[in-house]
Amino acid sequence: MTLLNRRVQDRVAAVLFACLVAATAIVVVWTMRQGWAVHKLRRGVGDTWFYAADGRAWFRMDEQRRDVSLNEIAPDLRNAVIAVEDHRFFHHIGIDPIGLGRALYRDARSGNRAEGGSTLTQQLARTLFLSNKRTLGRKAQEAVLALLLEQELSKKQILELYLNRIYLSGGVYGVETMSRNLYGKSASQVTLAEAALLAGLIRAPSALSPWANLDGAIDRSHVVLQRMREEGFISADQEKSALRTRIRIKPYPGATEARAGYAKEFLRQQFRDRFGGDHPPDWSVETTFVPELQEAAERAVESGLRRFGETRLQAALVAIDPATGDILALVGGRDFRESQFNRAWRSRRQPGSAFKPFLYAAALQSGYSPVSVLNGLATIAPQGPDEWTPRNATDDAADALTLRAALIESNNRAATLLQQRVGTRPVLRLATDVGLHDLPDVPSLSLGTGLVTPLELTAAFSMFPNGGRAVRARGLTRVLDADGAVAFDNPARTDRVIPEQVAYQMVSMLQDVMDRGTASAARTTFGIRFPSGGKTGTTDDFKDAWFVGFSTSLVAGVWVGMDQPATIGREGYGARYALPIWSEFMRAAVRRRPAREFTVPPGLREEMLCRVSYLKPVEECPTYTEYFKEGDEIPSRLCPIHRGTVKQQIKRAVQGFFGSLGRRLKGIFK
Repeated sequence: MTLLNRRVQDRVAAVLFACLVAATAIVVVWTMRQGWAVHKLRRGVGDTWFYAADGRAWFRMDEQRRDVSLNEIAPDLRNAVIAVEDHRFFHHIGIDPIGLGRALYRDARSGNRAEGGSTLTQQLARTLFLSNKRTLGRKAQEAVLALLLEQELSKKQILELYLNRIYLSGGVYGVETMSRNLYGKSASQVTLAEAALLAGLIRAPSALSPWANLDGAIDRSHVVLQRMREEGFISADQEKSALRTRIRIKPYPGATEARAGYAKEFLRQQFRDRFGGDHPPDWSVETTFVPELQEAAERAVESGLRRFGETRLQAALVAIDPATGDILALVGGRDFRESQFNRAWRSRRQPGSAFKPFLYAAALQSGYSPVSVLNGLATIAPQGPDEWTPRNATDDAADALTLRAALIESNNRAATLLQQRVGTRPVLRLATDVGLHDLPDVPSLSLGTGLVTPLELTAAFSMFPNGGRAVRARGLTRVLDADGAVAFDNPARTDRVIPEQVAYQMVSMLQDVMDRGTASAARTTFGIRFPSGGKTGTTDDFKDAWFVGFSTSLVAGVWVGMDQPATIGREGYGARYALPIWSEFMRAAVRRRPAREFTVPPGLREEMLCRVSYLKPVEECPTYTEYFKEGDEIPSRLCPIHRGTVKQQIKRAVQGFFGSLGRRLKGIFK
């Protein structure tokens, strides 16, 4: 037994020794690589690059950056940063045991992370080489990198790098660029009060952005001035004078780049949401965007809005790969230089009738077929406590319509009746499954009275051409650090939400919307000849105009409206305002992403029906192919509208007689 125990102990010791050797090797290799990376800083700092879907370098994280020497930064600004961020900067070796101990003590007393213990050098190490994840492993790496920085660079070099790389809000990195944007002067010319405001932004750049929260930024600058006095950088009189100084800032400078501005800033923000305000050099950000499609989208929005001459009119366009959810192009307004508000991503508006496909999909999933008949449309009772009554865009009031016919003409009464029969919950459940959240449980849901963004609605439409799967829209696929290691991985994800047979029935119906419905101008006027489907949307008083459509390889959504909801124009239908933009974009996009015929999935039965009556055709009927899933009722009656052969007329008369008799008997025994 003793011998056995000794052997076990020897094996455990060997394993532990091997693990120790392996861990030591990993640490040594990592340290050597980071040491070389730090050494390269002597030649300057690189930049984070964003790459297009095809792997080409597209744009840099900071295209405004202006690096300056430490001598070109005002002494007050340098001292302000040191006083408030790391007052022992010139005395520690990269990590500050005193500051770290104080932070740990205060955190323990407060029960949470109330105060950080990072030195200015550690902050620079994190900014240049690490993510902002708050883990013990990252803190250890940060400390090692700080020591390496202090060995390779002088204190002045470290401070210069820090002041040129630190994030200061508004998408701006570095004190020189921020000073020019905020005050219209270089960092060498700032006053004491202005320097204190800049230094105060470092702790919380987003929350204290002077363009959004000037009062908060000024309050923080007072703390900076106090710290400068306590550290002996300024006198009490200088502090009082600076406190009395009225700081004037310039308006937010906006953007200098017009092309792809919304797309680029969207991607930058996605990166910041994941990694914070840090700005590491030599990282690679892999995106889903296709620059050629982005250019086509911008041209379509620009020319589409120019047609109307109303300068307040805005538009958004989103293009997505329906198979993966990859965002291929995104335009958030008419001019990024004038307004950086991204309407494609941020603006929540009513979709109007563009929401109806989700109602119809829920109905098909509940047992309806495309030719199920909705009766009693002319006598729908008012809905809701406020006597809300559905109303069509035109005054016609057919008493009965099939689902296909109702969707083709975007009939509001039919949508309301269908919601009553299917129930609101299945519609809300499907909408939530495809990413349309927090929609209201109200009778007018079917008419698109909830709020959605163009990005959300376009991604939701992907379930129709992709066979019934919900996708998650993504702009970033991977982020690689300077060593080529994966810092963030974002694989495509899809989930089945409706059967593929239902999805194809919806594709067929939405193709009809373009072939002979509210979006028929796409075929007759705008030259869309390839297989495609989609839905128009118009809200009350013509405040929002929509069109969301798809091919087998692309889903694109267009919204047109005012930032402050108002009537966009006389007869401001989606077909008039949004459809032309969509069509121009899709004509250009199809050359890069060809459109194929939609594939009919197994489990559907094809039947020829009359295109007018949606019943079995007679000789003179214009016909089309209808698709029925298992359990759907297939029409057996002959079309009563068209003449047909003598034999067909006799059969139709017999059907009519027995049908009438059956209805009378049903009335008697009811």
